[in-house]
Amino acid sequence: MIAASYKKHVDKLQANYESALLNFSNKEPIDGVLLYSGREQHYFSDDRSVFFQAYGHFLHWIDVNRPGQMLCIRIGLKPVYYQIVPDDYWYEQDIAPDPVWGDCFELVRLTSETALIEEITGRYVFLGQSPTLAAAMGVPASLTNPDALLNFLDYHRAYKSDYELDQLRVANRLALVGHSAARDCFLAGGSEYDIHMAYLTTCGILEDETPYTNIVALNEKSAILHYQNKRRHLQGDNRVLLIDAGYRVRGYGSDITRTAVSNDIHSAFNALLDGMESIKDRLVQAVRPGLSYIDLHLMALAEIAELLINIEVCRGRASDLIEQEIVHRFMPHGVGHLLGIQVHDVAGHQQNVYGEILAPPAHSPTLRNTRQCTEGMVFTIEPGCYFIPLLLEAERHNTRSGFYNWGLIEQLLPMGGIRIEDNVCVTAEGVENLTTTT
Repeated sequence: MIAASYKKHVDKLQANYESALLNFSNKEPIDGVLLYSGREQHYFSDDRSVFFQAYGHFLHWIDVNRPGQMLCIRIGLKPVYYQIVPDDYWYEQDIAPDPVWGDCFELVRLTSETALIEEITGRYVFLGQSPTLAAAMGVPASLTNPDALLNFLDYHRAYKSDYELDQLRVANRLALVGHSAARDCFLAGGSEYDIHMAYLTTCGILEDETPYTNIVALNEKSAILHYQNKRRHLQGDNRVLLIDAGYRVRGYGSDITRTAVSNDIHSAFNALLDGMESIKDRLVQAVRPGLSYIDLHLMALAEIAELLINIEVCRGRASDLIEQEIVHRFMPHGVGHLLGIQVHDVAGHQQNVYGEILAPPAHSPTLRNTRQCTEGMVFTIEPGCYFIPLLLEAERHNTRSGFYNWGLIEQLLPMGGIRIEDNVCVTAEGVENLTTTT
């Protein structure tokens, strides 16, 4: 079943690349595209390698997260996978055969980059991180990562094949098992480190197998959007857990955030959490083909503004909080981003295959997606509401100060913040939520 779905995925990619090549080669004759997985990198003045992540367009074709690999895509011909397996006794180098992709490529096994350079002849476009390798293969600078071709390929990455959607569904399902274990560990009084390890152990994965670094934040640390630490000491009073963690399946990563609270949490914060979960659900249900993602973001801001007034964190009207950009102090990030091979997938601001960009609105410069919702597009919906001292303290002594209920805000500051994040796919009828509600 998966092999048949994958074959259709490869056929779709082949058609996209052929279309791109035909358009590109009108200017000059091109034999095909070389997709390079990338080279191993090392820390400065060290022989220890940095964790490797293959190039996104390479992984789009084949789930081989290894350095030094090459794909050759040509019009009307079966793709060639140049599998580089060095003779080496320091590290495991074998690449296990995979029946899913094994029949989709002509396989050429080599032992070195030198052999690769000698093997490939012709005039190719080179896509990947190594212009030095491209030059060694005789690829001119004009055909190394050309914008015209990348714009076309990046734009189409937003639309997922059935194979890709299947991997994302599984990635969501398995991540939620880890989220459930993390919540249980939190309620049992675990530290950030304990919760992080509960997630990894339950998912059965190593830390470097996650699609991104897990965010595991207790209490006030949940107001740090990309909190990177994992405190080992117990907090003594676990009131709030914000965990942002995913799972990777065949190169495709889920991106899920959940917020949990203790039974004795402040009633206003509990009301805020209930309200944010409802807002997330309404945002998901609003998705449909033709909807501007910017409008989805504006909807999130309007709903959060109403919520802040209803639970008396802020005063005034929702329109005031939006016009004065007060609600932006509580949600300083965008409502989501494209998702797929990369967690923040490419071309979120790109409006067409020609690379035209629609920048985010001035009031929300960090919004990562400004495209129109289209069938097959996958993205996250992640409204948040945070009590961030850096942003709020600056508001105490300006003309907007009267909109804030400072007494209640001071009570809620130690609780950090809330983010609820699901992964969705735009369908012909509306939307499929790839993330269940656990």
